[in-house]
Amino acid sequence: MSLSNTQIGLALSVYGIVQTIGNFASIYIADRFSKKILIPLSLICVGLTGIYISTFPSFYGILIAWGLLSLFGEVIYWPVLLKAIRLLGDSTQQGRLFGFLEAGRGVIDTIVAFSALGIFLLLGSGAGGLRAAILFYSTCVIVAGVLAYFLLEDDKINTKDEKGNEISKNKAAWNGVLKAVKTPEIWVVSLTIFTIYSVYCGLTYFIPFLKDIYGMPVALVGVYGIINQYTLKLVGGPIGGYLADKKFHSSTKYLRFALILAAIAILIFIFMPHHSLNIYFGMSLTLGFAALVFTMRATFFAPVDEIQIPREISGAAMSIACIFGYSPQLFCFALYGFIIDKFKGLFGYQIVFSLMGFFAICGVIVTSILLKMIAKKKLQGVVQ
Repeated sequence: MSLSNTQIGLALSVYGIVQTIGNFASIYIADRFSKKILIPLSLICVGLTGIYISTFPSFYGILIAWGLLSLFGEVIYWPVLLKAIRLLGDSTQQGRLFGFLEAGRGVIDTIVAFSALGIFLLLGSGAGGLRAAILFYSTCVIVAGVLAYFLLEDDKINTKDEKGNEISKNKAAWNGVLKAVKTPEIWVVSLTIFTIYSVYCGLTYFIPFLKDIYGMPVALVGVYGIINQYTLKLVGGPIGGYLADKKFHSSTKYLRFALILAAIAILIFIFMPHHSLNIYFGMSLTLGFAALVFTMRATFFAPVDEIQIPREISGAAMSIACIFGYSPQLFCFALYGFIIDKFKGLFGYQIVFSLMGFFAICGVIVTSILLKMIAKKKLQGVVQ
């Protein structure tokens, strides 16, 4: 597409800006309109944007396209999807629901990505192959959007206020926004997601760490990447969901336990004699830590049900959680990358891993606070 690295960076910045600003609007949108409309609309529009990208537009066209991908994919689609998953079951099933969502995404990721890669290679690995791969992706998303319209049920929007008076759908949505914003537990859940996502961002740097410190050959980079990106998502989601629901009977309790393990594991890992360890041992250690993080990433939205958020404001709650929970992507990648560039060799990676440990410890503190809030809320319910 004749883009420089700077131009690619600007396109990704546009994506991030639209996502961050737009998620404030999704606090209102997610509960104002039915998922039967929003999910198909957003998917079909993502596909249409993909078709436009396949024409290889100018740089300004790329900026517009990436903004549209963020609008339809992150602002309209993702919070509504999370809301839809939450509404599929009660509080005893949330860990498994979100866990299997993550696993299902891993399966589809693998099938679609490798199919697109096959098309790209089949057509010569050039511009024609890239165009065909993009069109394949676009077709998949449009088909998913059409199927979603016929398979999803319509949301029933509550148009009565707390006093039983009939109000408009707009008024009901705004009341939900205000109620969600004024609920402190939502903000604490958002902080929980923030800390876990900050640790998750650090997983990206395991590959350069293994290349620079362990001398991992290029042939193993691809294998490691596939395991890290696809396999761990497939395995981590169901395991995290099962442990949260069946063993800990609380997503928040499981997240606190996993954060404690993550903090201990990364702190031990920092001081290991990496220069003298076997490459496969290093790969096993990093993949084991990543697997633990993936179990948390799969279930970190599940506490929204545990804090007894009314189901009619699920969309607003999920949007708030997305805004602040995913905000580490605005600075963590740049921060971690800067540290590795500034402090060459093992020392730079040790600083990054120390920051990951710091965020994990912060997560332990935040989840402990959240558990106290949940216990207090349950006690108030018993008293009432």
